[in-house]
Amino acid sequence: MMQNIKAIIERHRLPLTDEKVTQAAIANALELADISFEREVRLSDADIVDFMVGSIAIEVKIKGAKAAIYRQLERYAEHDCVTSILLVTSRSMHLPALIKGKPTLVASLSRGWM
Repeated sequence: MMQNIKAIIERHRLPLTDEKVTQAAIANALELADISFEREVRLSDADIVDFMVGSIAIEVKIKGAKAAIYRQLERYAEHDCVTSILLVTSRSMHLPALIKGKPTLVASLSRGWM
């Protein structure tokens, strides 16, 4: 399922300048693909993930330091309700296959523009 979501996101030309606009466009793409999701899901007082598709956490990042993004994903991986993590980003960023034992993937926002 995570690979399918990644493919859906990467085949769309999504806006790259404003994270909230990008999130709205991703929501539209998921709706068009008939994928159920929740937005802005509170995992804890400190952690709110942009999307949850079942137990897949989807975080959208347009800007930000790579180390800070990774630390945020590590926090998400600590939550039992998260079984895998998809980072959606315009940054050139690689993730290990697992973060705290949970599978990860990166969806490139730039792909849709190629």
